[in-house]
Amino acid sequence: MSQSPAFDPLSEAFASDPHPFYAALRAQPGLTFFKDFDVWLAARFDDVSEIVMHDKMVRSLDHVASPEEIADQKRAGNWHDMPHHSRFVQFSLLDSDGDVHDRLRKQVFKLFTPVMVNNLRDSIQKTVDALFDRLADRTEIDFVEDLAAHVPGHIIGRIIGVPDADCPQLRTWSENIVQFFDIDRSDERKALAERNTTEFYHYLLELKAAREKTPGDDLLSVMIEAERQGTMSHDELFSTAMLILMAGHGSTIDVLGSGMHALLTFPGEMQRLRDAPGLMKTAVQEMFRYESPLPFFHRYCTDDVEISGQTFPRGTKFGVLYGAANRDPKQFPDADRFDVARTPNWHIAFGRGAHFCLGNHLARLDMDIIFSTLLQRFKTIELAADTVSYKRGLSVRGPQSLPISWKPD
Repeated sequence: MSQSPAFDPLSEAFASDPHPFYAALRAQPGLTFFKDFDVWLAARFDDVSEIVMHDKMVRSLDHVASPEEIADQKRAGNWHDMPHHSRFVQFSLLDSDGDVHDRLRKQVFKLFTPVMVNNLRDSIQKTVDALFDRLADRTEIDFVEDLAAHVPGHIIGRIIGVPDADCPQLRTWSENIVQFFDIDRSDERKALAERNTTEFYHYLLELKAAREKTPGDDLLSVMIEAERQGTMSHDELFSTAMLILMAGHGSTIDVLGSGMHALLTFPGEMQRLRDAPGLMKTAVQEMFRYESPLPFFHRYCTDDVEISGQTFPRGTKFGVLYGAANRDPKQFPDADRFDVARTPNWHIAFGRGAHFCLGNHLARLDMDIIFSTLLQRFKTIELAADTVSYKRGLSVRGPQSLPISWKPD
């Protein structure tokens, strides 16, 4: 039950390849205490699944601590004195539970159903085709910055009602806000997160004012109507808009990059996709399993619970390592192999239960279209770097850049 001294998610070794570290955690009996986050880490698939589906587990501290205790914890973790970040980021649909979570999710869920998402297929395909047209004359690109970064944000922006021209700025705000959720919460990173949250809020205030004068069929107009009807507050509207825009940017960009890297690492699997394009849907699911873009989440228990043979008291914080669970060999045969035809593939990259990822259908459609178009248009795709550097930290997983060379058909 003791903490493994080798587990250092801020290290270069962990960023390069976290899976040996995850394997070491899975090999330990029970859960592992990680003092840097004051959290018990669950790395095995069964333990992670049990925690996220447990009826005594919540995401919000409100259910297990008094306002005074929460304030003390925020000061201890340097979460305090962040007025806009506290209003719009620290509280969100993602970090709410029960009736509040259900009410907020209901306001936006209808625009993320499989039917509604599939209606975006032509629009996404046109966006992807135009992007490939602009890049086709180049023999080498950075797959992350030149390609992956230019699709998810624009698509989620259109759903919300953000003009295409503003989407690059939204990505910058999103990344600067989200970075504060990892282990390194220095004053400099704190100031960056608060400043960008404030700028993001003021931008959305102006966008909301314009949409109130001229409503559309976008999600912002839907939420404005929900606010008028009293089913969503002012702060909840902006928190939800920020969450959806942030979630629609970073994680999809990251899994696009790691998915491309996996295809380059396993060229035989890329060839399988070329020979059998019908495998793309299972390939996309395998990309999420193989390198989960959001590998760490948390839960608190609202009562004493028994997990992995040990009893934990009310208020214990658990860290569920989706990235480790999705490589558990007891759940996935040959778990470290990337297999575009893996079936079944009941990975947990999208979470489980009430907090199952709202945008999973959209993310998978984006990836299906991007990779299908890429393999159709380019006969040769190769890695154009000796090594690929991944982002540091416990909460995200994706390459910082991915230089590739390509040749069209």
